[in-house]
Amino acid sequence: MSEQQPESHGPDDLDPVHDEFDQIVAEESDRDPDLAVIEAGSRTLRAQAGPPQGDPVPAHPTDPEVAKALLEVEQELATRWGETKLEPSVARIAALMDLLGDPQRAYPSIHVTGTNGKTSTARMIEALLNAFELRTGRYTSPHVQSVTERISLDGAPISAERFVETYHDIKPYVEMTDAAQEYRLSFFEVLTAMAYAAFADAPVDAAVVEVGMGGTWDATNVIDGSVAVITPISLDHTDRLGSTPGEIAQEKGGVIKQDATVILAQQPVDAAQVLLKKAVEADATVAREGMEFGVVSREVAVGGQQLTLRGVGGEYDGIFLPLYGAHMAHNAAVALAAVEAFFGIGQEHARVLDAETVRKAFASVTSPGRMEVVRRSPTVVLDAAHNPAGAAATAEAVTESFGFSRLVGVVAASEGKDVRGVLEAFEPIFAEVVVTENSSHRAMGADELAGIAVEVFGADRVQVEPRLDDALEAAITLAEEEAEYGGAGVLVTGSVITVGEARLLMKRG
Repeated sequence: MSEQQPESHGPDDLDPVHDEFDQIVAEESDRDPDLAVIEAGSRTLRAQAGPPQGDPVPAHPTDPEVAKALLEVEQELATRWGETKLEPSVARIAALMDLLGDPQRAYPSIHVTGTNGKTSTARMIEALLNAFELRTGRYTSPHVQSVTERISLDGAPISAERFVETYHDIKPYVEMTDAAQEYRLSFFEVLTAMAYAAFADAPVDAAVVEVGMGGTWDATNVIDGSVAVITPISLDHTDRLGSTPGEIAQEKGGVIKQDATVILAQQPVDAAQVLLKKAVEADATVAREGMEFGVVSREVAVGGQQLTLRGVGGEYDGIFLPLYGAHMAHNAAVALAAVEAFFGIGQEHARVLDAETVRKAFASVTSPGRMEVVRRSPTVVLDAAHNPAGAAATAEAVTESFGFSRLVGVVAASEGKDVRGVLEAFEPIFAEVVVTENSSHRAMGADELAGIAVEVFGADRVQVEPRLDDALEAAITLAEEEAEYGGAGVLVTGSVITVGEARLLMKRG
């Protein structure tokens, strides 16, 4: 791969638009670690839908026969290794794909990894591709309420009927693979195969695929993504992936394939060094947030935020994003760059996408369980933050977008997570916290969580309610104290499972 030196610009070379962009990049030094010093010979990209409708989360099947069939499939899947138990290899999923005729090679793919923001970014990529009239398949995890959410076609989860049908279509091949391998296929591996088969059957024009964990040995990594997207890397799953962002980047960088285009969100320096080195080794082209693309400006707006984004091909203004927080704006910039790269902008084509189509796409984006408002008076917000970096981003977004005079937290977490770090991130914004537990077998007990919460918040700010429904009721009552109805709020957080169960309770209430 040939080296290309970074372009040099003096102050007099910058036009007002570039000057504004460079100033914003410089102001974000806490997220952007001056990647220019570690380019390591990487090539860079330098180029001369209506509002959401209805609930994006599928309801439980109303047909009792369909509901029964879906339950039977879920029960069969539950007999397999869960998503936290794995043997790091793609041998089993590759063997199954071979038996199925390699359906994952029937369409081009955009592969999304990182620590935080993967699902929201994947949803934005999907919305953009849909707006440009491409038929899409999206595979994300975990689900908020229904397992069928994980596999989407054209922006909507596949039906329960189609989910069941797809499972039974591939089941004989799954059993053949099980018999030939040392370990049976896991829950996640079977779902991944179902997604790839469903996309080929549709057929789709493009697939947007989110990794489950890591990258190199993740079950999704039997695709050759022409675009590899890496959202911000921070510490999570440290027992599996590594104890530093750089070590974690070694695994996540496994999605970078030969001659691909890499869309790199702002990263810690050690992670960026690893990822750029991997890009060089794969002769991949790199576009980096804060250099080739980024957020030029953002303003809080009713129901979301107003953005100007700089893509690899040019600038897009007047974008309304119906999601809250600076982190969502950055996700939007990454998604836009990914779609530009998918269409060859920055390499084959020096142009921008149709701006009105881009605006329409972003205005249609939803991301259930991510800064999602499910009630007013008091306002109840759901967010699936489950690690310190995610919690810090959520805390900042809540403060900026809502300005609650009194905010009560409801927190239930999973064993093995940095729960103290999550609670410490929320401590400055929670007046009180109600600790509870969700129904997962991996849930941290309410009493154990309370012990950590008391150390962070003090005993007078912590309430324990082992049942999630009781915790929600207690938090709403606390938020309404002293007649602060107008400025009161509740934030439910700690895990995707917690948010999904709270969402069901609040929607039914």
